[in-house]
Parts: sequence; structure tokens; C-alpha cells
Amino acid sequence: MSVTIPFMADCLNHRRPDTHKGDYGHALLVAGSYGKAGAAILAARACLRSGVGLLTVHVPRQLVPLLQVAVPEAMVSVDKDDVCFTSLPDNLERYNAVAMGPGLGTSAATQQAVQALLMAVRFPLVLDADALNCIARAGMLATIPSQSVLTPHDGEYSRLFGEAETAAVAMQHQLHIVRKGHHSRIYCPDGTCYVNDSGNPGMATAGSGDVLTGVILALLAQGLAPDQAARLGVYLHGRAGDIAVQQQSQASLIASDIIETLKTATRG
Repeated sequence: MSVTIPFMADCLNHRRPDTHKGDYGHALLVAGSYGKAGAAILAARACLRSGVGLLTVHVPRQLVPLLQVAVPEAMVSVDKDDVCFTSLPDNLERYNAVAMGPGLGTSAATQQAVQALLMAVRFPLVLDADALNCIARAGMLATIPSQSVLTPHDGEYSRLFGEAETAAVAMQHQLHIVRKGHHSRIYCPDGTCYVNDSGNPGMATAGSGDVLTGVILALLAQGLAPDQAARLGVYLHGRAGDIAVQQQSQASLIASDIIETLKTATRG
């Protein structure tokens, strides 16, 4: 995949001396439900490690104490429901990028909230995990803003698109689709397909996809175009996994290890 180290360094580490956090975007992450707070925490921590200036995480009320302890650098937006996503965050216009999905659940109320957010946000989003499952169950594919980045594994892809060929789907719906797996592929609306060359089998572990969502969200919030954010995000995620596995076995690798090695992977 054509992601070079100089390109990565230019995107992430050339910061002006007089810069402030507002220059690096305000990201919104909609994630988590009762019993799945970890997905929200992993995605949030990965987003912060990938250079975003500000991060707000929208979670159900019962998850608020967990987020504020586990991710003290993030602000928390509180859903009206105790256990799942049912209501939109306030002031959506203040965010530079939005991601939705990790640990979200697929209740009827959550499906309605997912649809409401898709219709309220008209710039590209990052959609993963249960956001994709909600879209598939409720038949709301047409509500996804064009140029959005979708990060399905094979099961999520099949539920949403059936057996349709990915390149054709990306062009028809004007989406960037990351097919996660061995040498993940990024399909773009113009018909281009990029094959990622970083990563290893140790990354086939719970929470790894949540980390990827956080990385891509951070890059979008910092102003990268969706195709650049998808390509660079997938590459950085894999590079962090490659650094992590040098320190341990593939079998022992967990998603938190990938987050910790992002601080090395993002150096350029």
C-alpha cells in the first residue's frame, strides 16, 4: 500500500510551535453499551494516541464513571438511557469527525438512534461493528453519508452487502470500505483498491477493530481526506501491531498492546 514514512510524518508530526489542541480536531465517538464499555475505552484511547486534539465519547449513563477513570483525557457526553445508545449528542456541528459502532449493541432503540445520527451528520463518518449491524438490520444503507469509511469484518460485510463484490459496492455507494483481515484491503469510491502490507496474525484478537476505529477517527478529525485517513489508519494500526509483537508472542498480543505501541508507530 502506498503509505510512506515521510507521508505519515507530514500528516502527524509537523506541528507549528504556536499550535493548540483546537488545531487538531474535535472528534466524537459514539460507542459502548452495558457490558461493552471496553470497546468504547479501547477506541477512545486509540483515538487520543493518534493525535486528535479533543475527543468526546458519547456513552450510556452507567458507563460514564468507567470512561472518566479509564480515559481521563476524553470528555464524556451522556446518553439519556442507562444502558444503551438512544439519543443524539448535543451540538453535533462542533465536531470535525464522528465515529460510531464499537460495543454499541443492536436494540431497537439503538437502531433508531443510529439512523437519526446518520441523517443528522452529513459529512463522512467512520462506521464499525454494531453501527454496521444496526444499519443492516434496519435497512438504512441509503442514509450513510457518501465518502464515509466503513470497517467491516467478513460477517458484518455479509450482513450489510450480502455477496456483492466490494469494489462495486464502494463505487455504487461512494464509500471507503476497509475489509479487515490478513492484508486488509481498502476499497475506494473511484474503484481503487489498496492492499495493506503491515500487521500480523497476533492482531486477530478482541478489541483490535475498536482500536482501528479510533485511529481512523483521529486522522479524519485532523483534516485528512477519508481515503487518506483509511489508508494511513490501517497502516498505522498494523505497524503498531508489528512493533508490539516484537516485544512478545503473537498469542499474547492484546488490543491494549497495539494502543501502547501507537506512540512508536506514529513517529514516522
